[in-house]
Amino acid sequence: MSVSNCAFCAIVGGEAPADVVREWSDAIAIRPRSGGVADGHLLVIPRRHVADVGTDPLVSAATMARAAELAADLPAANVLTSRGAAATQTVFHLHLHVVPRTDGDGLPLPWTPQHAARNGATA
Repeated sequence: MSVSNCAFCAIVGGEAPADVVREWSDAIAIRPRSGGVADGHLLVIPRRHVADVGTDPLVSAATMARAAELAADLPAANVLTSRGAAATQTVFHLHLHVVPRTDGDGLPLPWTPQHAARNGATA
């Protein structure tokens, strides 16, 4: 199912370019156009249009399984998704970020002490 004006539907449908690094029958993994927040950052996108992680639990679970396959090849990683604009979702087609991590990489999550320190706040 494709939804007009959905960037990820266009990528999945072969109508828009992407650096596809892995394909499954139900999902693809691509490199973010921006390069991502860390070397090796990938997006896992279901082939079926689902707005977010809370819309269709079966599609969400299958997409998480694909992201877990990629994360299993890394010594450390974050696997993240967002639901809704207030949670920083900007593309309303389910996608999971697989972000490789290393000790001391300085990449904060919003709820980590590093984030507070970067903003000059105390925990």
